[in-house]
Amino acid sequence: AVLALVGRGRRFVSLLTIITALQFLAEIVVDSAIICATGTVNSPFSALFILTIVSAALAYRLVGTLLTASLASLAYAYIVWLGIASGSTSGSRGSALESVLGAGDSIFYSVFLHILIFYLRAFISGYLAERIKERDRQLADTSRALQRARLDTDDILRHLNSGLLTIDASGYVIFFNRAAERILGYREEDVKGMHCQDVFAERMPNLSQTLQRRLEDKLHAPRLEIEIRRGDRDTIPLGLSTSCLTEHSGALRGVIAIFSDLTEAKELEAKVRTQDRLAAVGELSASIAHEIRNPLAAISGSVEVLKEDLELSGDAARLMELIVKESDRLSMITTEFLEYARIDSPVLTKVELCHLIGDVIQVLHHHPGYREGMRLLVEADDAITYVIADDHLTRQLLINLAVNAVEAFEGRPGTVTFRIVTDAVNEIVELYVEDNGPGVSSENLRRVYQPFFSTKKHGTGLGLAIVHRVAVAQKLKLSVDSQLDVGTTFMIEFRLCSASPAPNAAVDPFEHLSAPVPFIR
Repeated sequence: AVLALVGRGRRFVSLLTIITALQFLAEIVVDSAIICATGTVNSPFSALFILTIVSAALAYRLVGTLLTASLASLAYAYIVWLGIASGSTSGSRGSALESVLGAGDSIFYSVFLHILIFYLRAFISGYLAERIKERDRQLADTSRALQRARLDTDDILRHLNSGLLTIDASGYVIFFNRAAERILGYREEDVKGMHCQDVFAERMPNLSQTLQRRLEDKLHAPRLEIEIRRGDRDTIPLGLSTSCLTEHSGALRGVIAIFSDLTEAKELEAKVRTQDRLAAVGELSASIAHEIRNPLAAISGSVEVLKEDLELSGDAARLMELIVKESDRLSMITTEFLEYARIDSPVLTKVELCHLIGDVIQVLHHHPGYREGMRLLVEADDAITYVIADDHLTRQLLINLAVNAVEAFEGRPGTVTFRIVTDAVNEIVELYVEDNGPGVSSENLRRVYQPFFSTKKHGTGLGLAIVHRVAVAQKLKLSVDSQLDVGTTFMIEFRLCSASPAPNAAVDPFEHLSAPVPFIR
């Protein structure tokens, strides 16, 4: 179909060319008839040939114009010859030729001058037509290049990952790219052509004031950090850079603002600070634990001996019980210090996750915080799931998460669910530890991994710090989600171990538990 259309187009162009040539040939014939009827060599209408030649220059290039001038010259010469021959007394062509040769220099020079004018006009017209067409072609090429450059530039600016906002010298928005729509929450059609104060002053006064200040002081601001409110969401940090557009005379043309959402950068910065803090606490805890543990053991032993040898009553007995209780608590804190400090290079092996969860549940049944009425559930697609992890560190991680969930109930009934989701395509296993406890506020949720931060009355604030450090040591993805009065969910992402289990490995991972565990497949 395309080839057929191309063939038709070529035939149409060829037909148009033939029609144009026939038109100019008809004009030469008509011009010749007019000149012949009005006095041949003395006719005042010989300039009609010049108009035909100029018209040919508009349709053809130099060669076609010269060819038209040649036909006009031949036609004019023939008209002159025909006029002289018709005035001759003899009808023979020889006598007509003798009449032409004997007509005198005036006719010869007149014919020569007309033919010279025809060719001169053809050359000038053809040359100018060539130049005009060349200029038209260059102008068209330049226009296409400019249009392409404009489209490419607009395309590049619209697809930048950073927001781009441009206002003119009066403060009206003239450019607003897609990233700006995503970051600021406005649509381009809603802000383009609007004054920046009318658009941003109410919801984003910091941005509006910054743009207005740049219009007034005409200074560049390479790096600013402001906060904006996007809709009903919390404030977000915005990295902003502004530049002034000026004329050669120095007059201000407008202001360009490039900005980006710094939320992820701030979160990454907070994680780095947290990791640095955890590393520092780890070094400190190791030193403190080694310095305290031996004297503490001596004090605890001495107190136990005194408690057995002395018969105390009243306040003295209560003080002795307090010393023993606080000594045990200090011993527990020291032990957690050591656990936190010893987390270093994990030994990654093939670990059966369901069996590990069974051991954790067994520990929970004997934990002081466990009460009757609490439910421990396991949900998994398969009864056996192998992952790549450090057995000891992963066991420590799960125990801390489970104990944290049980203690959050504060003796009230509740449910802790271990849910395993296997993604064989991406070779990952997601383990969710969920509870329906009181939950954590959004403000406290940002601090749950900080050492010594705890919302519990008797908490040390090291349990979740150990969880975070274990996850970092094994390069496991760890995330937490919580809602007040709904519950808390921790997610740990493991790498799936695709190796097939041994034939004798297909056993119930929960058969050794003293209490039955509901298992949902």
